[in-house]
Amino acid sequence: MGKMIIATVLSLIVVFSNTSCGNNEEASASANEDIDSLLELYPDSIPLLLKKGQNLTDEYLYDDAMSFVTKAFRLDTNKIASRHLYAELLNNRMKRTVRDVQDAQRHYLVVIKAEPKNTKALVGLASTYSQQRDYDKSFKYINDALRIDKRYRDAYVLKGTNYRDLGEVDLMKSSYETAIQQDPEFFAGYFELGRIYQMEQDKICIEYFTTALTLKPNDPEVRYQLAYSKQHFGQVESAMSIYREMAADTVDFYVCHALFQLGHIKQFYEDDYDSAKYYYGRAIKKDTTFVEAWHNLGVCYDLTGDKEHALRSFGKALKHSNQEFTLSRQYADSIR
Repeated sequence: MGKMIIATVLSLIVVFSNTSCGNNEEASASANEDIDSLLELYPDSIPLLLKKGQNLTDEYLYDDAMSFVTKAFRLDTNKIASRHLYAELLNNRMKRTVRDVQDAQRHYLVVIKAEPKNTKALVGLASTYSQQRDYDKSFKYINDALRIDKRYRDAYVLKGTNYRDLGEVDLMKSSYETAIQQDPEFFAGYFELGRIYQMEQDKICIEYFTTALTLKPNDPEVRYQLAYSKQHFGQVESAMSIYREMAADTVDFYVCHALFQLGHIKQFYEDDYDSAKYYYGRAIKKDTTFVEAWHNLGVCYDLTGDKEHALRSFGKALKHSNQEFTLSRQYADSIR
C-alpha cells in the first residue's frame, strides 16, 4: 500500500535555475529591499526594473516579475535584455498559454538575431518548440547552443526532457547525467535522475536522492522520496528515522504521508497493528480524506478483532473516494 508521490513542482520542460540559501538568502532579501526603495525614487529606471524582475525570476516568481519586466520592455522595446527576460517569463510562467509560447518564440528569435551566440536564448527558443511538440526544431537549437558552449548545462537538461517525452529512456538518463557533470550542484538533475531510477526499481535512486538532499537539506519532497526509496529497498530503520523527522515538520501534506508510511511499516514489516493504528489515526487527523489511511486502519482493526471499527473505517474510505476504492468494498464484504 506504499504511496509513491511524483513531484509536480519540478518540471523539466523549462530551464532550471539554482537558488541561493543561508546567508545568500539574507543578502538577496536585503538587495531586494534596496531595489524597492530605489524604484520608489526612480520608477522608470529600466536597469532597476530588470534587476527586480530578474531577482523575482530567480526565485521562480514569474508572475510577480512580469509587471516589472513588461514595464521595462515597453519603455524601450529595442533593449535586448528587456526582450529576452520578457520572453523567459512568457515561456516559463505557470499559467502560460499557447499564445504566450508563440510570443516568447517570436521574442527569442529577435534576441538571437541580435545575439547569435546567446546560448540561454537558444535553449529558451528550443523549449518553445518542445512545448509545441516540434522536437526536430528543438534539437536544432539545442545543438546550436552546444556548438557554442559544449558544457552548457541547460541544453542537456532540455535534451533530456525531449528524450523523456519521446520515450527514449536511456538517452534521457544520459542527457541528465551529462547535465550534472557540467554542474555538480544541480539539485534538479539529481532529483530527476532519482525519480527515473526509482520508477525503474533501481536501488541507485537512493544515491541520487541523497545527493539532492545534501544540496537542499530542507526540501520536503526529496526527503520523502529518499525515505520511500530506502523503505522500498530494505533500509527500513533509516527510512523510519526520516519519516519521524518529517512527522514533526510543519507542512501538513508531508507530515500526513510520513505518518502514513510509519503506519505502513508497523503494519506490513513488523506486524505491530496497534502502533500502525496509532500512526494511521494521526495521519487521518491531518487529512480526514486520506483514503488509503482509512483502508489500512480498517485492516488493522480487523486483524485485532474489532470488526465494528474495521467496517466504519472501510466506510470512510469509500465515502472519501466516492465509492471508488474497491479494496475497501471487497474487504468489507469479506468480513460482514
